[in-house]
Amino acid sequence: MKRQRPVGRSSALAVVLGLGCSLVAVPAAADEPHAPQVRWGACPEDVVAEAAPTELECATVPVPVDYADPDSSPIDLMISRLASANPDERRGTLMLNPGGPGGSGLALPALLVARGLPAGVLDGYDLIGMDTRGIGHSAPVGCGFAPDGPYNANIPPYAVDDAAVTAQAKVAEQVARQCAHHDRDGVLRHLTTANTARDLDRIRAALGEEKTSYLGYSYGTALGAAYASMFPERSDRIVLDSNIGDTHLDRDGMRRYALGMEQSFPDFAKWAAARHDSYGLGRTPAQVRRNHLALAGRLDRTPVAGVDGNLLRLSTFGLLFKRTQYPKLAQLWQTLADGDGTAARLLPQNATTEKPTSFDNSLSVFLAVTCNDIEWPKSVDTYRHGVAEDRERYPLFGAAAANITPCAFWPYTPAEPPVAVDDDGPRNVLLVQNLRDAPTPHLGGKMLRQKFADRSRLLSVDDGGHGVYVLGDNACALNITTRYLVEGRMPGKDTLCQAG
Repeated sequence: MKRQRPVGRSSALAVVLGLGCSLVAVPAAADEPHAPQVRWGACPEDVVAEAAPTELECATVPVPVDYADPDSSPIDLMISRLASANPDERRGTLMLNPGGPGGSGLALPALLVARGLPAGVLDGYDLIGMDTRGIGHSAPVGCGFAPDGPYNANIPPYAVDDAAVTAQAKVAEQVARQCAHHDRDGVLRHLTTANTARDLDRIRAALGEEKTSYLGYSYGTALGAAYASMFPERSDRIVLDSNIGDTHLDRDGMRRYALGMEQSFPDFAKWAAARHDSYGLGRTPAQVRRNHLALAGRLDRTPVAGVDGNLLRLSTFGLLFKRTQYPKLAQLWQTLADGDGTAARLLPQNATTEKPTSFDNSLSVFLAVTCNDIEWPKSVDTYRHGVAEDRERYPLFGAAAANITPCAFWPYTPAEPPVAVDDDGPRNVLLVQNLRDAPTPHLGGKMLRQKFADRSRLLSVDDGGHGVYVLGDNACALNITTRYLVEGRMPGKDTLCQAG
């Protein structure tokens, strides 16, 4: 799913009707470890630079490309470690995932330290970051995307009418063909959440651990839910922060981006209305909303400095991730409303500022995992009807989130059904969720709570933004989550942390 540092990139993002094949038999678990099999050494220079001043160790762990074929060629996954600051207090490993799919996580231990990860967690665990299969230093894949190409974001463009859906379908079909053409080594088709969960278990075994704890953000909640379901006896303390609602992202999940934006926008509108004399976006939250819709419609007809209504909506969605980005969003609107040609330089940092290889890799992994996990509808009319529905239900962003994606034309049929959430296991899944979150609305937390049943507890936070634990600023949520990771004290019931 659309990500922000450390939960993902800072631009607008990224964040099903049945299967046509039977379940492929695959081994569920790795062999039990007898001794650690990992040799730690120096990390690549780019990881060292991103993690500085924190020093990490790195290593590789071999895993099968295809778990259904034991003789398939292995690939090496790169992992990182920030060892326990107090070995006498160490209780195990805490695997980390920043989201995506498509986000590099090698530097995540250092990024969480920089954000103030509590000492009890640093003492209690070796923090394990990683580039999951297909990403960065772990057998990277690419479809050959360029930042200036027709496909440059993992959310489709806002469809102003039926013709726009048809036009996007042609782009999506070409993208699917392009990915198939570039999949020369056959890795792309094996990028799935289930296979990545199996990789986590291989890493656990290679580290010599009987169990592993896990902290995942955004799409990382899908991966963590899959691991806890596939390997309940191997899962220790699991924290899933900003949940997408299942073990995979499907069409319904992507359409929930529009719900999340509707629920998150009022926080910004209230903020902007209180600063009307500075930005002039509206004297009341209702005026701010009306002015936004009017500006987006005007840009649909007459772009300013190359910024059209779609790019405004996409940028607004991305900048709603954090309250600290509100001033940038207000500045962008103000400049566009004035028709100022300097608006382009005010856009949030996005895919066009990434290195082409990084951009291609991130977007390709997002597509591969999303499309391989579950079969998406094939009919363009299905998306056309969804766009019409969501344009009315969710005027801010519905006609983007419901638009057609390359998954409708994906060349590979899912090799197995998506991982089903297993409620038969230890009560060890803490779900953490802001009430207002653009890419992962609170509904996602409630959905996983229902699926995990008594295995889980839902910690809701009366706040907005994407990412709660360490990434947010709510003392109640920080304390409860830290208490669980350090002491194993799961809340006795679902809990709401008040604002502040």
